[in-house]
Amino acid sequence: MGVRYIGAEVKRLEDPKLITGRGRYVDDIHLPAMLHAAFVRSSHAHAKIGDIDVAAAAAVPGVVAVLTAADFGPRMAAAMPQPYAAPVIKQSITQHPLAREEVCYVGETIAVVVAESRPVAEDAAALVAVDYAPLPVMAEFRKALDADAATAHAGASDNLMATLRAQFGDTEAIFASAPHVFRETLSQHRGGCHAMECRGVVASFDPGPDELTIWTSTQAPYLVRRLLAGYLGRDESTLRVAAPDVGGGFGPKAGFYAEEIVLALLAERLQRPVKWIEDRREHFYATTQQRDQFWDVEVAAASDGRILGLRGRCIHDNGAYVPYGVLLPATSLAAFPGPYALACLDIRIDAVFTNMVPNTPVRGAGRPNTAFVLERMADRVARELKIDRAEVRRRSFVRPDQFPYETGMKARDGSPISYDSGSYHACLDRVMAKIGTDFVARQQAARAEGRYLGLGIAAYVEDTGLAPFEGVSIRVLPSGDVVLRTGAASQGQGHATVLAQICAEGLGVRIERIKVEAADTGKFPLGIATVASRVAVTAGSSAQLAAERVRAKALKVAADMLEAAEQDLVIEDGIVHVAGVPEMKVTLGEIARRLAGAPGQPMPAGVEPDLAATAYFEARQTPFANGTNAAEVEVDIETGEVKILRYLVVHDCGRLLNPRLVDGQIVGGVVHGIGNALYERMVYDESGQPLTTNYGEYLLPLATEMPPIEVEHIETPSPLNPLGIKGAGEGGTIPAIATIISAVDDALAPLNVRIAEYPLSPERLLDLIDAAAKAG
Repeated sequence: MGVRYIGAEVKRLEDPKLITGRGRYVDDIHLPAMLHAAFVRSSHAHAKIGDIDVAAAAAVPGVVAVLTAADFGPRMAAAMPQPYAAPVIKQSITQHPLAREEVCYVGETIAVVVAESRPVAEDAAALVAVDYAPLPVMAEFRKALDADAATAHAGASDNLMATLRAQFGDTEAIFASAPHVFRETLSQHRGGCHAMECRGVVASFDPGPDELTIWTSTQAPYLVRRLLAGYLGRDESTLRVAAPDVGGGFGPKAGFYAEEIVLALLAERLQRPVKWIEDRREHFYATTQQRDQFWDVEVAAASDGRILGLRGRCIHDNGAYVPYGVLLPATSLAAFPGPYALACLDIRIDAVFTNMVPNTPVRGAGRPNTAFVLERMADRVARELKIDRAEVRRRSFVRPDQFPYETGMKARDGSPISYDSGSYHACLDRVMAKIGTDFVARQQAARAEGRYLGLGIAAYVEDTGLAPFEGVSIRVLPSGDVVLRTGAASQGQGHATVLAQICAEGLGVRIERIKVEAADTGKFPLGIATVASRVAVTAGSSAQLAAERVRAKALKVAADMLEAAEQDLVIEDGIVHVAGVPEMKVTLGEIARRLAGAPGQPMPAGVEPDLAATAYFEARQTPFANGTNAAEVEVDIETGEVKILRYLVVHDCGRLLNPRLVDGQIVGGVVHGIGNALYERMVYDESGQPLTTNYGEYLLPLATEMPPIEVEHIETPSPLNPLGIKGAGEGGTIPAIATIISAVDDALAPLNVRIAEYPLSPERLLDLIDAAAKAG
C-alpha cells in the first residue's frame, strides 16, 4: 500500500519557495528594455472632459510617451466588452480603457504616461492638466431611483442598471395567514478586498511571430485572454496570458480591467515591454469594491418560531459601470433561502448606478449580504416570540430526511436548485454544545458587574463548484517525475498541494515527484476562473479522473512489459509490480519512456503514445457546503469597543482533502468577515470623493484583535463528484458578519439597542446606545 494523501494534513508544496523569497509575482518580472507606466486618473466623480494638456509631462526627461484615448485612434474607440451579458441588464454601460468624453468615478483612467522608470512616470503624470466640466453626482445609492435623482451617466434616463426578482410559493396567502409578520430595514456598507499584492500587469510584444504576452495579477487568465483578444482584434493563438504567483485575489482580481488593455496596446505601439504596478492608494479608488446594499424586508413566522417566508426589496449599488454583468446582485438573490425550508419567497433587487468605484464580488460575493438578512430576521423572530435563537433555526432548517432538497429557486438555466446533502442541524448542535449551557449564567453575572457580554449565532449554505469545468492534464516523464497542468489560477489557496495530493494517491507516486503548472494559457488550453469556491470540485475532480486514466494506461502497458495480467499488478511509489512479487517490476518512468516511442519499435497494441491524460470534469450540479458559526463578545458601553472573546465554526464541506488547508481557508474567511463587520468602511462624501484612502482611515483587523478561532468539521460527502467534496474558500466569510452583529445585538439587549447595519465602529455604537437611551 502506498502513501495515502487525500485527507492528510500535507504541508503546502508552495511554501518553501514563497517563504524563502523565491516567489515570482508580477512586479518580480524584469525584461530587457522594460518601460514603466503610470495612469492619470480622474479627480472628479462625474465630469465632462475638455482639453488634456500633456506638454509638460512629455517634456520630463525619461518620459517616452504620454497618451490619451485619442492617440490610440480606432484601436481604442470602443468601450470595454461586457464579459457577462444578460437580458435583464437595462443599461450595459462599461468604461473606456481611457476615458474619452466623460468620467464617472474618482480614479477612472484618463491618460497614461510611459517612462524609463516608475518614479519618472508618476512625476510626469502629476503634470498632465485635464480640463473638467463638473456634472451632477449620484453618491447616495438609496436615492438613485428617486424621480429627481442626478444620473450617474450624462444622457441616461435614470440610474437603473437591472432588476432581478425571485419568487416561489404563494407569498400573499402565506403572509396574510401567518400568525406573525415582522419588518426590518438593513444597511450594508461597501469595502474593498485589500489583498497583500495590489494589481499589476506586464505586457511584451514580439513583432516577428506577432505574439503578445501578458503577465497579470488575475484570478481569471482565460477570461482576460478572451476579452483582450476580442478587443484587440487578435486571434487567441497569438496572445498568451499568464498569472504568476498572485498575492491574494478575493474576487476583484477575477475581472477584466482597463489597465490590461492599455498595457497591451502600449507594448504593441512602443515595441518594448511595459510594466504597471498598482500602488496602495490607487487600490482604494481603482480596484472594484463590494457590499453596499439596503434591504426593506418582511419575515412571516409561525407561533412556534418556524420561519415561513420572506419578502422584500433590495437596492444594490453597482457603482459607475457594469464590469461583471449582474453576477454580484444575482449571487445575493441565488443565496436565498439559505439553510431554511421556506414555504414562500418574493425578493426583488434593483441594481443602480452611482458615481463611485464599480462593484464586483469580494470574498463571498453576495452571499454574506443574504446571510446577514436571513440571520437578522431569524434573530428578530426569536426576540419577538421570546424563543431561543438556536431553536428558531432548528425548527426552520431543511431537515436531514429532505435531502436532496429543492429550494424553490431556479438556476441560470432554469433548472430547479437542489441542495445535494448537508448537516444543518448537526452543525448547529455542535456549535451550541461547544458554547456550553453556562453562557446565560456568565452573561447575567457579567451584567451584574456592569459588563456586557453577547452571544451571536449564524448559519449558512454555500453553492460551490460553479460550472462548467476546470481541466487537468497529467503527464509522466521518462525520469519518473510527473507534470500536472491546469488552467485554474491560485492566489494562495494551496491549489498545487491539493491537486498534487489527488494525483499522488490516484496515480500511486510520491507527492515530491509532482510538479504543478497553472494559470498559463500558453501551457494549458482552457480554463474558467478561480471564483465561487469552485476549484477543488472542478479541478480536483478532473485531477482524479486524469490520474485514473494515466494509472489504467500504465497498468495496461506494464502488463505487456512484464508479461503479467493487469489485475495482478499494483502501483506503489511510482513502481508497477506484480502483487506479492516485488522483484517483477517496472517504473512509471520506464513505461513513459516506452510510450515516448523509438524508431522501428511499434507501440503496444491498442495504446496511444505518451503516458498522459487530460480530463475535464463537468460540474452539472452544484454541491452545497454549510455550517454554523458562533461568537462571544464583550462590548464596552463607555468606549464602543467590541472585543471578540471567542469564535466557533462548525463547517461541512464534504470530504476533506487537506484539513490543514481547509482550516486556513475558514480562519482567513472569518477574519475577512470580522473586518467587514467591525472595521472596514469605504466612505465617500456627497460629491463622490473617497475619504478613506489609507490604512489610517480605512481600518483592517489586526492579528492582535483577532480571537481564538475554533474550527470543527463535519463531513457529509457530496454525491455530485467523484471525490465527494464541496468548496470551502468563502465559507468562513459568509456567516461571519451576521455572527458578530448578532453577538453585539445580544450584548446590548438590556439597553434596547438593535443592530441592523454594519460595519459597527465604536463611534457608531455609541450613537446607537445614546439614541436608545433617549428613546427610553
